Amino acid sequence: MKISVKFGTIKTEDAEILVFYLYEGMKIMDKSLAYCDKALHNSISELIKKKEFIARLNKTIALPTYGKIPAKRILLVGLGKKKEATLDKIRQAAGTTVSIVRDMGISEGVVVVMSSIDISASLSEECQAYVEGARLALYKYHRYKYIPPEEQQELTTLTLFLSNGDAAKTVRNAVTCGQIIADAVSFTRDLINTPSQDKTPVILADYAVKIAKEYGMQCKVISLPELKKLGMGGLVGVSLGSVQSPKFIILDYNARAKNQDTLVFIGKGITFDSGGICLKQAKDMDQMKSDMSGAAAVMGAIMALSKMKAPQRIVGLMPCTENMPGGSAMKPGDIVKFYSGKTAEVVNTDAEGRLILADALAYAENYHPQAVIDLATLTGSCVVALGTVVTGMMGNNEELKKRVQIAGEKSWERVWELPLWEEYQEQIKSDIADIKNVGGPHGGAITAACFLSKFAEKYPWVHLDIAGTAWCEKNGAYTQKGASGVGVRLLVQLVRDWAKFPGKNSL
Repeated sequence: MKISVKFGTIKTEDAEILVFYLYEGMKIMDKSLAYCDKALHNSISELIKKKEFIARLNKTIALPTYGKIPAKRILLVGLGKKKEATLDKIRQAAGTTVSIVRDMGISEGVVVVMSSIDISASLSEECQAYVEGARLALYKYHRYKYIPPEEQQELTTLTLFLSNGDAAKTVRNAVTCGQIIADAVSFTRDLINTPSQDKTPVILADYAVKIAKEYGMQCKVISLPELKKLGMGGLVGVSLGSVQSPKFIILDYNARAKNQDTLVFIGKGITFDSGGICLKQAKDMDQMKSDMSGAAAVMGAIMALSKMKAPQRIVGLMPCTENMPGGSAMKPGDIVKFYSGKTAEVVNTDAEGRLILADALAYAENYHPQAVIDLATLTGSCVVALGTVVTGMMGNNEELKKRVQIAGEKSWERVWELPLWEEYQEQIKSDIADIKNVGGPHGGAITAACFLSKFAEKYPWVHLDIAGTAWCEKNGAYTQKGASGVGVRLLVQLVRDWAKFPGKNSL
């Protein structure tokens, strides 16, 4: 969908449909809508007065204009209560708008009157949020599905209409940023939704190589022989049951950055998780193609940040493998030795994500980072604790956790902190190794993070457990059933707001 920006008056706008936004319980405030209302003999204000249209969030009503104004139709979209307005409600309203218009069979000539949106945020933030919601709502994953021509309705053009031409540069920059972010999220969703047969570790590595070449960054792919030499026993061990070779993918953006912080993003890349010898139940195992959501989010975020020309050095580390129950697979009771030299007793082979992340977290030290963030569909326990609305956050640095939390609120990829207290560390002590990979039946999301913390002791670190937020069970205003692409918008927002971290590698 092409999104353009236009300034002027809607009195001469010959559009297929004009879109206006209203707050619940408020009278018509927008001058452009007031003009339309007068031209239509007060029919819009009468609808509101008689409560035939109540502007609850995402509620809509379409009105023909009968030639009274150049535009053929008017669409009213609710934003809910003014005092509860947020940028995410703009994303939702945008998603609702484009979905409704598309389903009406309108493909172009859609003019959105942005002056009817006012949530006391900056115009730039409002426009960016709108573009994100509009583009993400139209996302579809039809790679393997035949869609009859009569069902291939697409909205091809959308115009954001403003009355103030002085804001042209600001608005166009916001639209560009919104498109970059939405495209990165869509790319991430595509990767996650792809069946495991078509996104083996080798295929993911090929994607990374292409991204590096296209966006001018460095890429290194470490294969099995070198992984063994490096002593990455976690990644190698998890891969033993699969015929697919593991890959440790490194994307390095802006490697020569001077006087800038280095941020390392680590993404869990289990391209299919059967559970290994500790085999999962068959129910919902098809969704285990999404166990590489963290790696996909890191890839998408770095792609977006490179397009935005972020000044920081951003390193993406993506350990990728399948977790399969082959004859040579890792077994419960085995001991794994990691890149750091630490050892772990494997109590449960279905707690494999922390094993591959341990190697990546230890490897991150090589970059002397000011901050490290890992994203992983790590534990079902996090879903039990927090559901599918919010991502679990744990870490060792208050300042970094605060920054992640703020970025989560802005992007609406919200996080909620769980404790990493010493009492939980007791649960992962092993009798025969340094630690064990499962801490018992309780507090599983926390003990998993405790395990990871043993490999992140030399830099500020935050762990994001996206097990509940990486996958949507139903459609939303700008999400579809399947992969959500969570993490991309949060990481991009974090970097865009980034100020130099206090102290060298301060904890």
